[in-house]
Amino acid sequence: MRFEVINHPLVAHKVRLLRAKDTDNVVFRMVTNEVVSLLAYEATRNVKTETVEIETPVAPTVGIRLSKDPRPIIVPVLRAGLGMLDGMIQSMPTAEVGFLGIRRNEETLIPETYANRLPDNLTGRQCYIIDPMLATGGTLIDTVDYLVERGASDVTAICILAAPEGVEALRNAAAKHGEALKLSVFVGALAIIMPNSGLPGCAITSPPSSRCFALSGVRFTIPPGVARFKAAPGCCDIKSFSVMLRPPFSNLHA
Repeated sequence: MRFEVINHPLVAHKVRLLRAKDTDNVVFRMVTNEVVSLLAYEATRNVKTETVEIETPVAPTVGIRLSKDPRPIIVPVLRAGLGMLDGMIQSMPTAEVGFLGIRRNEETLIPETYANRLPDNLTGRQCYIIDPMLATGGTLIDTVDYLVERGASDVTAICILAAPEGVEALRNAAAKHGEALKLSVFVGALAIIMPNSGLPGCAITSPPSSRCFALSGVRFTIPPGVARFKAAPGCCDIKSFSVMLRPPFSNLHA
């Protein structure tokens, strides 16, 4: 598994703004898009491309575009990954978008999928998982396993914050797939796990009045929108939330 902390002053500056409790929501949403775009710049360095002939105002020439067959697919992990989606779409506007929600059964501890909008066959597809926080690694491990079960072999995870414990757990889980999986993880910063919380940086809060939740200092305020999902039992302390899905809607996997 390849793991890289993006060591860049702009990323460090923007992550600080995201973690600061006095950053207002307007700035927060804007900076989230900016930092995700910066992380995506590094994470997509090996994205598949194809050559195309174009006409410039002066003469014909050859350029490159993102592969259309197959297209890369962006996979936000519900719920928090939705807050990173705009930044990824700005970087890869032609990519397909799928959604995946995973929780663990409180009795059996077996991972369960409660939301799935992904193609049945991901063979040959480059998959980009977006989730703001890699804490213990459980959710990301389950997500990677789910994609591999559907044929994915080239998976990249993009997170804003990560804890060393979660990175190590993910590395051990990825090793079980051997050569069948090429996994890369790009993060904006490392943070320690807070005692008794399992989270890097700070605890989760979900005030129902504002539909704002914070993950390790990464807050996403979800405005009322066109799509409403039902939260999985036990995965949060609010029963429902709304998310604004902006165009292009053609990117979304039905």
